[in-house]
Amino acid sequence: MKHRTYIFDNVGMTARKFTRSAWTVIWGALRVFLVSLSLFVVLYLVLSLVISTDTEKVLRRENRAYEKMFADIPERQQILSGSMEVLQHKDGLIYNEVFHNAAPAIDPIRSLDLFFGADTIPDTKIVTYTSRKADAMLKAASGVNDAFERIYTTLGKEGFVLPPMSVPVKDVTYSQTGASVGMHFNPFYKAEVMHHGIDIIVPQGSPVFSPADGVVTGVVRSSKGDGNIVEIEHDGGYSTRFLHLGEIKVNHGQKVKKGSRIAEIGMSGNSYAPHLHYEIRHYGKVCNPVDYMFGSVGREEYPNMLYMSINTRQSMD
Repeated sequence: MKHRTYIFDNVGMTARKFTRSAWTVIWGALRVFLVSLSLFVVLYLVLSLVISTDTEKVLRRENRAYEKMFADIPERQQILSGSMEVLQHKDGLIYNEVFHNAAPAIDPIRSLDLFFGADTIPDTKIVTYTSRKADAMLKAASGVNDAFERIYTTLGKEGFVLPPMSVPVKDVTYSQTGASVGMHFNPFYKAEVMHHGIDIIVPQGSPVFSPADGVVTGVVRSSKGDGNIVEIEHDGGYSTRFLHLGEIKVNHGQKVKKGSRIAEIGMSGNSYAPHLHYEIRHYGKVCNPVDYMFGSVGREEYPNMLYMSINTRQSMD
């Protein structure tokens, strides 16, 4: 049997049937929801702030340990930063003393920004420059195609021999590249003197390798002038010379393979510091060795090596 609820009116002394309005139902449901939500929030806060899981306990212990361990990091970082600045300053002074030039940037090619301060350049000039540059690049691209055709034609000729294209020392970076062929300041004569090779700055005792197959045609051991020398004759009329060596590992007339160890880096003779003076000749004509190194280094490393070899003012011998 369904129960009914009545309300007694004390004034009229009558009883009427109790009915719930829609608002009463909504308000009741809302109160239940708010009470449930409040209980949930309180329970969550109790669980998160008072009761910790095993993982949270481990993380808190680790955080306390890290706080103690790294409390002195800012002070140590400041000390290291000051030390680095001092070392960079000393390195710059040493480089300037050796090469009479400023120490190279991290990447000398990328650091050259043509439109540095471009906000002050009129748009018309930028457009004109871009147009001329595009035309020049199109002409250069056409020249590259012609060069490739000549290369393929040359490679296809019977009896063609590749020149020595390997760097004679391993793991060389552009920062180890010194003066190449041309007029450079000689540290001994204190004057501009023709330099017939390229200087590669490598630690003393490092191995020197043959850049191609050949026959040793010259071995000189001397403490004067060019110091200890090895000369190798290769096919195709090419010859290579290695000056200011330390210990020599080959003999006159010995056949060597590409990559064979022929000597060690030294500073014999008139050498300003340990390095390798490396020369290439073709039928006696002096060639610039840096032009033959692009096949042995990365495409980003080679432009920097070329830049350094041209812009280093002082040779090492």
